[in-house]
Amino acid sequence: MCTVRQVRARFDDRTITVYQAYSPSIAEPALAAGRFVPPFKPDRMTWIKPSFLWMMYRSGWATKPGQERVLAITITREGFEWALSQAALSSYNSRFHNSREAWRSHLKAAPTRVQWDPERDLDLRELPYRSLQLGLGPQAVPRYVSEWTTSMSDATPLAREIRALLTAGEREKAAALLPQETPYPLPAEIAAVRPTHSP
Repeated sequence: MCTVRQVRARFDDRTITVYQAYSPSIAEPALAAGRFVPPFKPDRMTWIKPSFLWMMYRSGWATKPGQERVLAITITREGFEWALSQAALSSYNSRFHNSREAWRSHLKAAPTRVQWDPERDLDLRELPYRSLQLGLGPQAVPRYVSEWTTSMSDATPLAREIRALLTAGEREKAAALLPQETPYPLPAEIAAVRPTHSP
């Protein structure tokens, strides 16, 4: 049975891949530098997504204004796990907070946020389980940019190729190009205290 809330991603022993979509004005300088540089603004909340298909849903296969370039960013697992360990839920849940006031206080103080949205299939339709979005606030973004990021690549050509295959009815070929994402092994101390899994 599929776990309702579970981090699924591409990862190796040291890093995990996350996705973001930006306009060319932000993406191109970042790709040239191998990390985010101006006009990227480190003082604003930024959301990272381990799910490629959720990023395709959000960006419309890299066609929505301001999201024409999809970046695949590898960050350290240490940084990713720190961000999860410090996160507040982006919406109130009575299972984890005694009151809405307690949740608002936690949300305001936490440097990161966790949000769960329906995962998507190849047709970008909702699946019956949730995909992680991890919001990095102004306290965390400088660490993301300067400490956690290990590499950056342009995933836009891949997005366009998969979309073109789907348009041509070549579903098997399109599916074969998808990044292989598997359940991420959260350290027990994080899984025990973070609402990252359903009971």
